[in-house]
Amino acid sequence: MGEFMAKYPNTRVITYDPVSAAALLAANEQSFGQRAIPSYHFDQADVIVSFNADFLGTWISPVEYARAYAKRRKITDKKMDNMSRHYQVESHMSLTGSNADNRILVKPSEQGAAICALYNEVAALTGAGSIGGPKVNDKAAASMKKVARELVNAKGKSLVVSASNNVAEQVIVNKINDLLGNINTTVDFGTLSYQRQGDERDMVRLIEEMKSGQVAIAIVWGANPAYELPNAVAFKEAFAKVNTRVSFSGVMDETTSLCTHAAPAHHSLESWGDVEPKEGHLSMIQPTIAPLFDTRQAELSLLMWADSPNLNLEDEQPYYQYLKSYWASDLFGRQNKYSTPTAFWDMSVHDGVFEMPASGRTVSFNGNVSSEGVSKPSGSAVEISCFETVNIGNGQYAHNPWLQEMPDPVNRSVWGNYLAIPVEWDGVNNINGWQNLTDGDHVDVTIGGKTLNCAVVRGFGQMPGTVSIALGQGREAGGCGVGYGVNVNPWLGMNGNLIQYYAGDVQVSDKPTSTDKNVPCVQHHHTMGVAVGKEEDGKPYFVDEHAIGYKGFAGALTDRSIIFQAHVNELPELGERMEKFHEEAGHLNQQTLYPDRSEFFGTGLHWGMYVDLNSCIGCGACQVACVSENNVPVVGKNEVARHHEMTWLRIDRYFYGDLENPKVVYQPMMCQHCETAPCENVCPVNATNHSMEGLNQMAYNRCIGTRYCANNCPYKVRRFNWLDYTTADLWPANEERVFHVSEDDKPFYADNLVRMVLNPDVTVRSRGVIEKCSFCVQRIQEGKLTAKKETRALADNDVRTACQTACPTGAITFGNLNNPDSEVNQKRNNAGAFAYQVLEEINTRPGVKYSAKIHNSNEELNS
Repeated sequence: MGEFMAKYPNTRVITYDPVSAAALLAANEQSFGQRAIPSYHFDQADVIVSFNADFLGTWISPVEYARAYAKRRKITDKKMDNMSRHYQVESHMSLTGSNADNRILVKPSEQGAAICALYNEVAALTGAGSIGGPKVNDKAAASMKKVARELVNAKGKSLVVSASNNVAEQVIVNKINDLLGNINTTVDFGTLSYQRQGDERDMVRLIEEMKSGQVAIAIVWGANPAYELPNAVAFKEAFAKVNTRVSFSGVMDETTSLCTHAAPAHHSLESWGDVEPKEGHLSMIQPTIAPLFDTRQAELSLLMWADSPNLNLEDEQPYYQYLKSYWASDLFGRQNKYSTPTAFWDMSVHDGVFEMPASGRTVSFNGNVSSEGVSKPSGSAVEISCFETVNIGNGQYAHNPWLQEMPDPVNRSVWGNYLAIPVEWDGVNNINGWQNLTDGDHVDVTIGGKTLNCAVVRGFGQMPGTVSIALGQGREAGGCGVGYGVNVNPWLGMNGNLIQYYAGDVQVSDKPTSTDKNVPCVQHHHTMGVAVGKEEDGKPYFVDEHAIGYKGFAGALTDRSIIFQAHVNELPELGERMEKFHEEAGHLNQQTLYPDRSEFFGTGLHWGMYVDLNSCIGCGACQVACVSENNVPVVGKNEVARHHEMTWLRIDRYFYGDLENPKVVYQPMMCQHCETAPCENVCPVNATNHSMEGLNQMAYNRCIGTRYCANNCPYKVRRFNWLDYTTADLWPANEERVFHVSEDDKPFYADNLVRMVLNPDVTVRSRGVIEKCSFCVQRIQEGKLTAKKETRALADNDVRTACQTACPTGAITFGNLNNPDSEVNQKRNNAGAFAYQVLEEINTRPGVKYSAKIHNSNEELNS
């Protein structure tokens, strides 16, 4: 880029982020002289306060933050004195909010008032001056007093973060951290993050320049402003006045379709490159495949257009040699680990990343703290918040069917965005949707004169007087995501030319315009709850809900061993209760007619798993990894609505506690590989059987599709392949055309390019068979064969399942249960009585154990 700008000095590089953090960058520059994001050490914080920052799901660096956060949430002993406390201030239940110990509800326009309230309380306790500011609702204000005391008591070991895109509010958050002694400790500027660098204010200026004819050439690289910007209409009109418009995009998205030239770049898996996401962390981009199409790397195009003297076009791979020369001449001199440029390059390629020592930089707060510029509560009867999802972002990943079919962790819906409305408890046993709306109703929503028709889902934890909806849907071009959901970006307003992800004065039609009874919400699909018959209103009767006394409390449980939960102060009592439960379940299970086969599984290999529910944040990474690894079909919106989704691993979401602002447990549920598996007894052709290594196996070619095994499975983890999604069938009429490729009438997976996503190590199933989790048996075989070739015993880390590998928090552990030193055994033993088997009392003897869910909520906030 530097060489291109040197060749063409009038060039300006404009950067924006699909979901803006420009205010945070500007505030850090004002406060500390650093226009960058610091490292947030969630693992060093005893008390965490987040103002609408979904740091476990989407905010800045969620994988990094989630791993650090989980370190302070694991069960280590019966006291767990080290467990952090997490407060989330928000209006809708985000992924991070669902994992919080306490959620403090404020309207979207009250975020600034809540930040001021916390600042004033902390300032009063630390001797700083008050800044006044707008008033937050009384309940939140009372909560802030109690939160402030905890923060001050945890000076230097606390952390306050905010997703606000208001500079004044972010400066106040910086000052709160300064008063608490968090700067240079939990807020570390010694290693800066470069993962957000954009500023949409530059886009506003660019639009004006294009409109006035000052731009001759516009090159779009890695952006889609014709969709992502709230002022996309103004961008399109101005963009049309640029004579030469070039796109590096590999797909015909909304912006590329407006360009005069398309110069599609290599896919990232076909490219060489380097990045520095965090200061001193240099990461190598390496190709895994040769380019499939007649594309050219974008960096190479820029260098060629700049007539770079450092580029040798005679090389077989010019940009590879350019990159190698840059590392040898520039980066080599910034390190002292390797003595020669060749060794430095070779090891960097081998390792994929090269880390340099942290700068040791310290900063001090020099900003001006004032409530001027803080957003004021709107006073509207209804407000809306627009949020980024963990799977789609702001539409960047909307054309990935794996991600479209991954349920939103909180509302459990797929293929689209849905308007979350508050729930209302009638005080007896019914929980109804706001304005008597229910899941699947369509309503007209009007904001700023713009009306969209949105499907509704009931949102537990949604603040009264607010609604919420996800960004990223309603795509008009580019791939399989076209036609699902609505594009809410035009609803977003600007404040100081910074995008605001909420709006007031929202008009929602009081009656549904239509109702879709087949809304693709998977919450009650494959549930372990019992549904019997129909009620008078024609809806399923869920025994769990009625047994606990609250109709509509999705995921409510009776007293069965599916979820165990307790406050951290109640750990001794929970331990006693679970020990008693294990004894009772063991006694019941001894009355079995099954023969004891423990001698067959006590030696050699016996595969098992442990899932730490205190580490699981429900992000869904494991589910997508399982789909990718095991060739699990994507079935599309209509089939999901018919309960026909094929996912081998699902994440069950359970609510408990307060009905209108509940706490959440996420439970990954896969085949439990039971030692006395109910599915095995009922198969008439012995297609499902038990291996000597403790695996419940499926012989796909033997299965005749009776589905007796699925009916007999208490965990509901077996899937019937209703249609031929992967074109493995001999009969074309059975092939399901879920998507269309370039308007062709052939099935999606019949396209040779699409079939490249299939894992050759895993059998592709044809129509009419049962399939399920295999504990990644192909990886088990690979590990055993590798050990055999190296003439050694199988090591504990030789086999890692796809879900385990993808989990950012280390919640899933897999290994040999017969090895007393294996990690899975160590974690099970460390959990002690807190480790349990789901439905332990029914004698299926699963190979998977879970931990009890522990929370550290401040009960004073509920008083």
